[in-house]
Amino acid sequence: MSLPNTHFGAERIASLVEGGGKNIFFAGIGGISMCSLAYISRLRGHTVSGYDRTPSKITRDLEASGIPVYYENDERHVDGADVLVYTVAIPEDTPEYKTALERGIPCISRADYLGYLMSGYRESIGISGMHGKSTTTSMVEKIFTTAHRDPTVSCGAVMNDTGSAHRIGGDDTFIFEACEYMDSFLDFYPTTAVILNIEMDHVDYFHSMEQIEESYSKFAAKTGPDGYAVVNIGDDNVMRAVSNYKGHLVTFGVERPDADYSAEKITFDKGCGRFDIYHRGEKLCHVRLGVFGAHSVSDALAAAAAAHISGISPEAIADGLSAYEGAARRMEYCGKSKSGADVFSDYAHHPTEILTTAKAASNMGYNRVVCVFQPHTYSRTKELFDDFSDALADSGAAEIVLSKIYSARETDTLGVSSQLLAASIRKTGKKAICFEDFTDIASYLKETTREGDMILIMGAGDIPAVIELIK
Repeated sequence: MSLPNTHFGAERIASLVEGGGKNIFFAGIGGISMCSLAYISRLRGHTVSGYDRTPSKITRDLEASGIPVYYENDERHVDGADVLVYTVAIPEDTPEYKTALERGIPCISRADYLGYLMSGYRESIGISGMHGKSTTTSMVEKIFTTAHRDPTVSCGAVMNDTGSAHRIGGDDTFIFEACEYMDSFLDFYPTTAVILNIEMDHVDYFHSMEQIEESYSKFAAKTGPDGYAVVNIGDDNVMRAVSNYKGHLVTFGVERPDADYSAEKITFDKGCGRFDIYHRGEKLCHVRLGVFGAHSVSDALAAAAAAHISGISPEAIADGLSAYEGAARRMEYCGKSKSGADVFSDYAHHPTEILTTAKAASNMGYNRVVCVFQPHTYSRTKELFDDFSDALADSGAAEIVLSKIYSARETDTLGVSSQLLAASIRKTGKKAICFEDFTDIASYLKETTREGDMILIMGAGDIPAVIELIK
């Protein structure tokens, strides 16, 4: 089980870190969001260092900027620390975390600290939902920068136009990805709350749709009566969650003229959407996306709505979305394999994401699509087993290649496996095969794929390692 979030709040955290540069240690500093908090903290005059178990491009960039990163645990790393910021993904017996607790050094969870950082901005736009958060966050960033606004941004994926998961801008607007896991987003302070969609997920924490909807309701309520909630009118779960919202409710929906913002006259050119955006029946602009899939149209519409109520012009919205280059591991083209196939990578790890992404891939004109999928966590795989099987079987891919389950924070106690999932998929007549080792997957792909095929790598774990093995 993950560590709990703290809920100190912005005022208490300010009392701990303000009033002169503090020494802040980040446990899990290599995380896609944690690194942005480290950079912002240093810009605010703090001394920053951190630990992560694995070297990566993120940690190397941190080191190149002058931020020390340690790769071996040692309690001495927190010597002199005034505050420790941690990601809930670290084990509770992490020496730095344990030592900080024993010494009385304040330990603050990532979400709580991020909430503190955003609390000083006039406007804060939080993008939430089970799917599409990173894409929509980076779309909003692109629209704002195209409009010559100077936002600070914290995204859950590398934004291709910035080359990082964060952007350090002015102190007027903060755009952030609002993660629902462990109710992290309830520590944030949005003035605009975007809710893209709501489904069952994170079953190790959420145990019912009622619990999830209540959490999203509380997130929307964080905007206060003067704030905005930008919500998907086509998602019944979303609409239930905001049924008692007291602020300004703004709806969006694809081909939904009853919504405040609607995407109409949708066509696709090589899988990329072309559409008009209407605001309460009047055409705002025409958008030509450079990213794939019908789901990207919905994400772009949500981004447009959030930007428009913030005062961004229709022209900047159209230009920003048309220039949008995508986010890392969101249907990202990674080059050709040794066998000549085109390789794409996507973060999809929920049945809905898998089906949506694979369907988009099947409409891109390839001879065959081969999906390589790594299930993420035993609890999610067990709870949504039939949904995973159905999504992969109905994906439109010629065959499914599975790796073993990525355990993340869990241990194998639920009696579920990728072998069982492959067997279930094969019952539908779809070809499915399972491998224990990435090198075996790479060898199989080299032997069975060719020019004109697409290899689609999907999952939220370490499955991207296969990409370097096959390129």
